[in-house]
Amino acid sequence: QVQLVESGGGLVQPGGSLRLSCAASGFTFSNDYMNWVRQAPGKGPEWVSGISSGSTLTRYADSVRGRFAISRDNAKNTLYLQMNSLKPEDTALYYCTRGRAWKADEYDYRGQGTQVTVSS
Repeated sequence: QVQLVESGGGLVQPGGSLRLSCAASGFTFSNDYMNWVRQAPGKGPEWVSGISSGSTLTRYADSVRGRFAISRDNAKNTLYLQMNSLKPEDTALYYCTRGRAWKADEYDYRGQGTQVTVSS
């Protein structure tokens, strides 16, 4: 069955960096667009970034453009999100999704997520 397992979250100070990973299994990862979505406490999900199957297309939400970088390694079936210059407002549960729509609520599979907390 399809599985998406995120890792790499944690507590980081403002201005710090983290790299999230999403390990995929149960489907042909290299065929599918992938996304990162986040949800802060008390708020709805926010689409963060997306990448095409062959990495030729990447997209970012305005809130993270220039600070976050999405990438993938199709040989390792893994999606990444490099997060730099983190701000307290980046605090959220981050999860990966499979889908082409570059939207927070249009996907067919998602992982359980990894918590990112930005605080001094």
